[in-house]
Amino acid sequence: MTKAALRDLIHVTKALADETRVRVLLALRQQELCACQITALFGLAPSTMSEHLFLLKQGGLVDSRKEGRWIYYSLPGKDVPEAAREALRWVCRVLADDPRVVEDVAKLQRILKRDPAELCRKRCRKRRFCL
Repeated sequence: MTKAALRDLIHVTKALADETRVRVLLALRQQELCACQITALFGLAPSTMSEHLFLLKQGGLVDSRKEGRWIYYSLPGKDVPEAAREALRWVCRVLADDPRVVEDVAKLQRILKRDPAELCRKRCRKRRFCL
């Protein structure tokens, strides 16, 4: 095993060591989501969600793109380390029908009907800061 492969494996393992991060991956199976949508889904503070998303990105498990003030997250494209690719396959296969994941899918469908800008404004008023 090369140093790079070992490093990739460690980053993936660290990213998968938290239930919220695993659930984020499963939420991104169907489409990309903006940070506000992900934050609303899990009901966490934006700073906490930001740390989770950073660790997922560091592990090569998500990609991000910025569009204006919005940051969108998705599962990675082609250039993904082997450890991340295998981990994503495993997580999706093992947990696709988990009751908590099924609940997340239903909640996400409700969130997707709302304007992302409104989600962000609501969180800003509640917490007095924004993403």
